[in-house]
Amino acid sequence: MDSLSFMFVVVNSLCFTAQFSSATDTLTSTQSLTDGSTLISKHESFELGFFSPGSSRNRYLGIWHKNIPVRTVVWVANRRAPIFNNSSALLMMDNQGNLVLKNGGSVVWSTNSKREVQTPLLQLLDSGNLVLTDASDGRSGIYLWQSFDYPTDTLLPGMKLGVNLKTGLDRRLTSWKNWDDPSPGDFILVYNNPESTMWKGSKFYFRSGPWNGYGEKDKTIITQLKTNQVFSFNFVHSDDEVYYTYYPKNKSVISRLVMNQTNYRRERYIWDEASQSWSLFMYLPTDYCDSYGLCGAYGNCIITDSPVCQCLKGFNPKSPDQWNSGAWSQGCVRNKSLNCQDGDGFIKYTELKLPDTKYSWVNKSMSLEECRGKCLNNCNCTAYSVFDIRNGGSGCALWFNDLIDIRQIPSGGQDLYIRMSASELDENEIDGSDQSSEEDLDLPLFDLVTISHATNKFSLSNRLGRGGFGPVYKGILADGHEIAVKRLSSNSGQGLKEFKNEVKLIARLQHRNLVKLLGSCIQGNERMLIYEYMPNKSLNFFIFDRTGGKLLDWSNRFNIVCGIARGLLYLHQDSRLRIIHRDLKASNILLDADMNPKISDFGMAKTFREDQTEGNTKRVAGTYGYMAPEYATDGLFSVKSDVFSFGILILEIISGQKSRGFYHPNHSLNLIGYAWRLRKEGSPLELAAPIILDSCHVSEVIRYIHISLLCVQQHAEDRPSMAFVVLMLG
Repeated sequence: MDSLSFMFVVVNSLCFTAQFSSATDTLTSTQSLTDGSTLISKHESFELGFFSPGSSRNRYLGIWHKNIPVRTVVWVANRRAPIFNNSSALLMMDNQGNLVLKNGGSVVWSTNSKREVQTPLLQLLDSGNLVLTDASDGRSGIYLWQSFDYPTDTLLPGMKLGVNLKTGLDRRLTSWKNWDDPSPGDFILVYNNPESTMWKGSKFYFRSGPWNGYGEKDKTIITQLKTNQVFSFNFVHSDDEVYYTYYPKNKSVISRLVMNQTNYRRERYIWDEASQSWSLFMYLPTDYCDSYGLCGAYGNCIITDSPVCQCLKGFNPKSPDQWNSGAWSQGCVRNKSLNCQDGDGFIKYTELKLPDTKYSWVNKSMSLEECRGKCLNNCNCTAYSVFDIRNGGSGCALWFNDLIDIRQIPSGGQDLYIRMSASELDENEIDGSDQSSEEDLDLPLFDLVTISHATNKFSLSNRLGRGGFGPVYKGILADGHEIAVKRLSSNSGQGLKEFKNEVKLIARLQHRNLVKLLGSCIQGNERMLIYEYMPNKSLNFFIFDRTGGKLLDWSNRFNIVCGIARGLLYLHQDSRLRIIHRDLKASNILLDADMNPKISDFGMAKTFREDQTEGNTKRVAGTYGYMAPEYATDGLFSVKSDVFSFGILILEIISGQKSRGFYHPNHSLNLIGYAWRLRKEGSPLELAAPIILDSCHVSEVIRYIHISLLCVQQHAEDRPSMAFVVLMLG
């Protein structure tokens, strides 16, 4: 090698060493980035370089968090074009100032800008944004290209999700294909004003609900916004852009939103310094009711109900047979069709996720009364709502087609006014029927002011859960007496029937193992039942919860089983009416201060004449896992269907396992099948929860398991009566 050549090699090597011997966040037109070298943002928040995902040997150019020990890739340049030979991978600038990724001389990926730049400069910012600028332009924040405009599967704070209306640039998230392959998967998040939507391929999978001034209208997001105050959200709709973005309120919080391709969830994570791991902050969809259009048109999904889909008041299933079989997608139809005559009005439904906005119209300045008039004057308008709920509400949203994808969102939902025909409104069903119930039963009445004061204005902190027809609140009367208040949800037609049914039945019943009805509140549109308060809440906490389960030894469980049996016997035989409960389950067994069981929730109950032994219904209501076979399949119910549910309860109380969703790693049997197998194998005690075996008489536990199996026999005629069950229990 001659001296001139040697000097050229030495100088070139020195330049390269100087370039990457210390961390740098920029790349100039005369420099290049090779595999093994990286750019690091100014405060070492993010790093740009080559990587191989999972077990793959393919190489990709990507950005990941620098200052945490878990490599978390947030952006990939060549996700559609992996590099198979990493020895010659090179990131550089071309003559036009474009950022170019080459492999062996071939262009793998490029920014493909049509604007020529004389002095291009690439910089990795501490936000995670990779930006291309013109070094000769002194203006800051002017980017020729930026990675934030081309997100992959991750949304970082400050990134925009949405559309540039002038250029057509659509910023959306698309999941990786799998952990080893960052190429685009089939799980996509899009923001189109006024809501975000998710897709599984070409299938509409989830929508957030329209923005209402606080955040996307979803139960989980609203809860996080109001209680955690971790993030601030921004929704912009201008002539230039429609987008959503977010920021952590504490700038030191490291967070990301990612499309998880394995479980099809949009997940938001926060970095936990203590555990040195990502902590899941929230995710969507959250539950079954988040499935798009699950209940069809005019169907309301209530996750705590069974079945979860209920027709709104004034509507009935379009196909009753399919609806009762659990196929709800055909939805509900009006009892009385609209004809656009004078006298049409609206029924107000509360605590809802607003319907799909595909056929909607928005005005940001209208009042609610103007919105109502606008809807009435258009024969195609089916519903209206306030657009922005902040500061008392403003703006108007109208719907012009069937209302689809509605769900109940307690303490976070919105009001929706649905158009109804005059004849439907004139029936005034609520006021007529309830007054007669009140007069016939001579039920003690509480005024609304008293109940509102007792429950701290029905505050979320006083909320105990949800009953058969609405939320349940704890209250304290002026004299210090504790009460439980069941409040009818105004948008549930079926709930109104259950309310009337419960008033009619339980007001006539008195037994120490039935929850005691203290009175009612019927005022205006409010319908409430007031019960004695049960400080230990429901049985399901104590038998299914790891902590609660340790508090119930065999003596407690023995007494609970016997108490439920006595209460059920009273309903079937000893009360003035023969009553079939139809929804006996752990969550409907309440426990007083001394752990005495009280059967509750009579909304589904049916009364029999003395000579009647069974009934039939087209509307199967109750909880799968507790339903007798003849009831679940054919709608046949009798005292023996309650006996079946009681048998399931015994198995759950003894095992601490839920009948519905029971899982065992060694077989696919359900809880009943597993109990039968253990009995046949001569080892029934294997069913019992460990806490029981430390405190029980073995013979008693075996006897109770045997009784439970008698109760859950396939054929109703083979099951014992509750009178005989009480006798066997001793």
